[in-house]
Amino acid sequence: MDTTPSVELPIYQPDCPARTVIELLANKWVFFALILLRRHNAPMRFNEMRRQLGTVTQKMLAQTLRSLERDGLVRREVYPTVPPRVEYSLTELGGEAARLALAIGDWSQEHLGEIEAARGVHDAKAAAEPQPLL
Repeated sequence: MDTTPSVELPIYQPDCPARTVIELLANKWVFFALILLRRHNAPMRFNEMRRQLGTVTQKMLAQTLRSLERDGLVRREVYPTVPPRVEYSLTELGGEAARLALAIGDWSQEHLGEIEAARGVHDAKAAAEPQPLL
C-alpha cells in the first residue's frame, strides 16, 4: 500500500483533478436537476423533470442526466415496459451534492433582496459616471 502523502493542488489551479467536478457542479442545469431530485425525494421520469425545470431543452436535460449518471450522482432505472419507463433518482453521493446545491439555492433566495439592491446601486452609479468623449 502506498503511504506517500498526496499533494493536493488548490481547486483554482488548472491542473487540479478535482476541477472537473467543480465544472460539472457549476453547470446550471446540473445544479437545478440536483435540487429538483432532492426536493422531490423520489424517482422522477424525464418528462416530469423537464416540465418542472421549465426552459431546459430535451437535449440539454438528456446530456445533464447522462453526465450525472456517469459521475455516479444519479441513478437511471429502466423498467421493461412498452414503451420503456425510465426513472432518475439521486445516489448517496448525489444526495450529498444536492444538499450543497440546495443550501446555495436557499442562500440565494434568502439574500435576493440584498443582491438586487446592490445591483441597483451599482447600475445607478455606473450610469451617473461621466463617459469619455470620443
